[in-house]
Amino acid sequence: MTSYLPRLGLVPVFPEYTGPHKVGTIDIELPVSELESPTAAPDEFISTIQYRVFYPCDPESKKKSVNWLPNPQREHVSAYTRFLGAGSMLAEFISFFPRHLHSIAIPVSKNAPILKPTTPNGRWPVMIFSHGLGGNRNAYSHLAGSVASHGMIVIAPEHRDGSAPISYIRDAPSNNSLSEKSAARKAKRTVDYTRYSHTPSPEVEAGRNTQLKIRLWELGLIHDSLLKLDLGEKLNNLNTSSTSLSPFKEMMDVHSPGKITFAGHSFGAATVTQFVKTVFYSPKNHEAPSDYEVLFSPSSRSPLLSQITSQTPIILLDIWCLPLRAQSTRWLWDQPFPCYAPGGPGGSALLAVESQAFYDWRVHLKATKRLLSPDPSSSNYDFTSEESKKWSEPNFFYAMSSAHLSQSDFGLLFPRLTRHVFGSQEPERVMKLNVRAVLQLLRSNGVPISNTSAADMELEGKSAGETGDDTRIFGKNQEVRGWTWLSTGVNDMKDVDDEAEASGNVEDTKATEPTQAVVGNEILKQKEGTAEKL
Repeated sequence: MTSYLPRLGLVPVFPEYTGPHKVGTIDIELPVSELESPTAAPDEFISTIQYRVFYPCDPESKKKSVNWLPNPQREHVSAYTRFLGAGSMLAEFISFFPRHLHSIAIPVSKNAPILKPTTPNGRWPVMIFSHGLGGNRNAYSHLAGSVASHGMIVIAPEHRDGSAPISYIRDAPSNNSLSEKSAARKAKRTVDYTRYSHTPSPEVEAGRNTQLKIRLWELGLIHDSLLKLDLGEKLNNLNTSSTSLSPFKEMMDVHSPGKITFAGHSFGAATVTQFVKTVFYSPKNHEAPSDYEVLFSPSSRSPLLSQITSQTPIILLDIWCLPLRAQSTRWLWDQPFPCYAPGGPGGSALLAVESQAFYDWRVHLKATKRLLSPDPSSSNYDFTSEESKKWSEPNFFYAMSSAHLSQSDFGLLFPRLTRHVFGSQEPERVMKLNVRAVLQLLRSNGVPISNTSAADMELEGKSAGETGDDTRIFGKNQEVRGWTWLSTGVNDMKDVDDEAEASGNVEDTKATEPTQAVVGNEILKQKEGTAEKL
């Protein structure tokens, strides 16, 4: 019966990808023991890394879609129900899950042959995308698939730090006599969601630091796995429903310095920020104060040190600053993004997109502006000063009438919920605006990506045949409806420094209620009146 639900229009359906390439996908889970860890393991319980790969595939591949809700589906439904909480506002939505979620399909070709690269160097560019709270390797499938359809390999990890509603860890073979299939049949271990308050405290800082240690370690292992896959080294994929990994040999541009793009949403954006800055500034750790806590310390021989450079493109969707502001890691917060290093391109290598919810959260917006500036330690950085004119400002925008969930699959799949609860509008168009901005950031930084279609660029009349450089999406004068450029100058707006000021300003009352802004894919019932002091 469930197989007929999509045909009857009873199941949410994803829009098709709009790039010129058909999209394939493969699910990968690798034993940590087969990889070179750039630093000591923060949790011995985590014996594998897991990620989904979206890639341009052979156009003749037969479409074999993938379930959006991972297996085992019943357990994932239960985990999401626990995660969301059974409040009155969500009761109808939760009751909707069991009948519909099982049949939602990602419009990709499972295990399809990878397309021969059409890029000048004969390799596909690569992006690593980190999920937010409540996310997993499938939760950003439309954004990842859309980018892949324009000629990029996108790696979507599933973090085992307690930020996914639930995650399963397969047991890796312990000896040569245990076959891969028999290992896959062994009981899986689970990582359940860990709930922390969104109000800063020493306990919250310690908890988020623990999660970041795991996330950064996983990203380091994923990087090593990509190097090995591209070199053709044999790795045992514990997901037996997937095909051989050998077709990825010599297909990925992962060896040249600065070529991997790092992106993320919410806590995932905070993760890639911490990862890139930690690696880039690790040679300077000796300059940090004695109370600085190193969350990730790659060895001096790690290829990561040469991969992350001032040219590394960074994409931050609704970045959540709280995990970056712990007192123990404040030294790293004060360091600018690598793009501001001498010889770097400045803010042109940075893209940050805010939802309406995060834009309205003015306390947090000021912190985000500081983070994106050449001097995060300054509370009043001014891009108009003579010293600052050498740097281009970051590409910083917000999508009007959008929710924090709009940058994930949830906004597309459940538009009525996000409209009713969060006031978001035009979910498919908002997603397209985000994808357009991502593609233009890549394009403007020399990443060989396919043209954006005239339809996606909303071109009409004589200009309808034009495609390619989507300069309008980076315009500063609202050339695109509902898409607004933001200055990174901290004093260009009525910024507020803490929740006390915010609560006394009618315009900024939303700053005292960060619930809908901070949740990522987490829909939490927060105590009214709490705020994240930045």
